[in-house]
Amino acid sequence: MHSADDRSLQTALAGAIRDAVRNLYGIEPPEFNVEYPPRAELGDFACTVAFALAKELKRSPRQIATELAAGIILPDGVERAEIAGGGYLNLFLDRRAIPSLILADHRRGPMAEVPGKVIVEHTNINPNKAAHIGHLRNAVLGDTLVRLLRHAGRRVEVQNYIDDTGVQVADLVIGFIHIRKMDLESIRGLQGRFDYYCWDLYAEVTAWYDADESGDRRRELRGGTLKHMEEGINPEASMARHLAGRIVNCHLATMDRIGARYDLLPWESHILGMKFWATAFDKLKATGAIRLESDGRRAGCWVMEMPGEDEGPGEDAKIIVRSNGTVTYVGKDIAYQLWKFGLLGSDFRYRKLHEYPDGSPLWTTSLEGEADAPPFGHGTEVYNVIDVRQSYLQRVVTQGLRALGYGSEADRSSHFAYEMVALSPACARTLGYEVEATGGKAVEMSGRRGTGVKADDLLDALIEAAGEEVRKRSEGIPDEEVRAISERVAVGALRYFMIRVTRNSLIAFDFSEVLSFEGETGPYILYSIVRAGNILNKFRERTGLAMVDPGPLMGEADWSIFESEPVDDHWELAALLARFDDMVEQTLRSQEPATFAKYLFTLAQRFNHFYHGFPVIHEEDGGRRAARACLTWLFAERMKLGCALIGIEVPSRM
Repeated sequence: MHSADDRSLQTALAGAIRDAVRNLYGIEPPEFNVEYPPRAELGDFACTVAFALAKELKRSPRQIATELAAGIILPDGVERAEIAGGGYLNLFLDRRAIPSLILADHRRGPMAEVPGKVIVEHTNINPNKAAHIGHLRNAVLGDTLVRLLRHAGRRVEVQNYIDDTGVQVADLVIGFIHIRKMDLESIRGLQGRFDYYCWDLYAEVTAWYDADESGDRRRELRGGTLKHMEEGINPEASMARHLAGRIVNCHLATMDRIGARYDLLPWESHILGMKFWATAFDKLKATGAIRLESDGRRAGCWVMEMPGEDEGPGEDAKIIVRSNGTVTYVGKDIAYQLWKFGLLGSDFRYRKLHEYPDGSPLWTTSLEGEADAPPFGHGTEVYNVIDVRQSYLQRVVTQGLRALGYGSEADRSSHFAYEMVALSPACARTLGYEVEATGGKAVEMSGRRGTGVKADDLLDALIEAAGEEVRKRSEGIPDEEVRAISERVAVGALRYFMIRVTRNSLIAFDFSEVLSFEGETGPYILYSIVRAGNILNKFRERTGLAMVDPGPLMGEADWSIFESEPVDDHWELAALLARFDDMVEQTLRSQEPATFAKYLFTLAQRFNHFYHGFPVIHEEDGGRRAARACLTWLFAERMKLGCALIGIEVPSRM
């Protein structure tokens, strides 16, 4: 909140304390944190750096804290530093200056650009069936990460990797050929929801495999089908390309409904077709990173060396090339990761697939490119948003980079892992699933078995339920407006529900909990913003002041309310608003979107408490009325931005 490059109060204070340590003692400061104290009387920030310095400087922590308090150059908005206890450094904000600083922060918009490019890969749905509820968690987490990074000044490239040569697509090809007895021409003629049709067929393929009385002869079809798909010029490969392309278009439409968009679709078949894998394979063999097994059940396979690891549950995941010569997912992903960092020495070709409604283009890799395509890849950091079950495979990918001598790039590769989504028992019963056999626990979903909630069905159900609630709360709204409000409420409810718990927590999805207007939910947050908007509308009607920007009103505001109220709700709201950029940075440092979601919920709670305790429109004192109106405006605008950073659009009314 202090300069174009650094608006986080925590970061600014940490920098000022580091500078004071260097200036006073001529040493590099140790690791320390600037934290929020548990009680307001202890200050707005607290730091224990004096305790960390005591041993090296051979002085008491309190003496060091006293020297630092006198020597620190306080950033804008910080009024004073005090010493407490045995050496705590407590820092207090300039309360009357904070509202103007929050407003200046809001006017500046996103933070200053940081050098380098961040590549975020997310969604990555196998193109063999409709997207389901678990895929929505991936897309919401990935898209939220992208939005937060962009706000923090990072240049982000969003990629959605299409695994069009994997086992799942091969199974679908087998299903059309051997179960449906269809060729490519007849598949082209299928009408209706193609991704739904393939959802059912994919489950049938699993049952068809299980019913094989001749052993695994049916499953053995996979190997030959995969090989044909990799070769690329044959009827099975042509069918696979058509199936994957058609289903990907369905996935893009589904994800657009929740506001998740991409810059580039890299296709796995192009990694093979452009010889990326061949290049990576040669590099891995030349460095000894992989070895050819000569005996045992993995004879003929190329396997990744994993230093310091005994053989264990992940041993099959180390297979990079199967004995039949086909490359595994992890092998292709090593090549893809090398390309992301610009380490392959070669590039894809690209063509524009389509434009989103706002005019932003979506590009796809292609064997025949367009001359005006922008550059892709060459990232300085990479985030792979993939579920926690892929953790070992992601370690193999990272080890592949290290084995090739790219340790720095391996360190800048992050597996943004997350747990799965299951159905709550109540939700499962509503959908007709058997719950008693699970002992009343959440019901896990399986695409192979055809169990689960299709993403579009879920969105439709949420929109319908939200519409019923909107009609109850606001009678007489035209149907078209109800639909628009319901879509925003439903998507907001879904997105908030997907990020409100930590990434390593299993989500038990429940319809009633998602759409509740009470508790830690998206609708609760949205309702608090709409309520603030209603207050400002009434303020305009009473005073004639349309608060597009509260700057003129700031001068009339009586900010002594921060000290004079018996219950300091005014200051608690302002102090929370001042933490906005701190919370963005903290969320990115921890790589935990739930941190920011919790902050928005806490802010909504604080505003609701403030709103119920203190009148805005009917306050007789003009200075206090102006101050409370300014706080309401700052809350509404900061919350709208916060919601935008987690992909939630705020309706005009609810």
